[in-house]
Amino acid sequence: MDTEGWLADTRTSYDTVATSYADEVRDLLDQTPCERAALTLFADLVRTTGGGPVADLGCGPGRITAYLCGLGVDAFGMDLSPAMIEAARRDHPGLRFEVGSMTDLDLADASVAGLVAWYSLIHVPDDEIGSVFAHFRRALRPGGPLLLGFHVGDESRLKMQGYGGHPMKVYVHRRQPGQMAAWLNDAGFTVEAQMTLSSAESTLGGILFARRRPAVR
Repeated sequence: MDTEGWLADTRTSYDTVATSYADEVRDLLDQTPCERAALTLFADLVRTTGGGPVADLGCGPGRITAYLCGLGVDAFGMDLSPAMIEAARRDHPGLRFEVGSMTDLDLADASVAGLVAWYSLIHVPDDEIGSVFAHFRRALRPGGPLLLGFHVGDESRLKMQGYGGHPMKVYVHRRQPGQMAAWLNDAGFTVEAQMTLSSAESTLGGILFARRRPAVR
């Protein structure tokens, strides 16, 4: 699958469902105490490494960005879908949101103190993950924490209808935590913790905490 093809399909799909999606997930964290605990731990890790800006990549309508800001983190959101960014700005005025792609991440080297990709890697094909993680490592400060949320499994399926019954055309990739950890290790991260859980976020979800390793001299 060519990069431009799946990116265009993902952008169009989420532009189409943005309003319905925002309505459906707006209060989801109220139902997911384990996920809230993971985000709180991530916020603590950012503070213990000196604080600074945190990027929420694939932020959708901005609920994770807003939650982190509520924990005192200087978080901003980025998403491929302009309609999602519009929804984020509408729901969370005063916070920073911008259109951008994690496949061509427009962030300066070592410019963020932490990075979150919360169920936003699920449409990235396997052969693009290494490049995406290389962008994550480049943008993170040495020692900066990375938090990933993803669906656990072994299959990929084509999703043709989404939130509110609107048409979509995106592949949803489920992955094993061990595979995600191996990709992170190859990209220059040290995985520090991982867990699986079932909740309103996912029938079986995975959460990984990792940290950017310093460059080898």
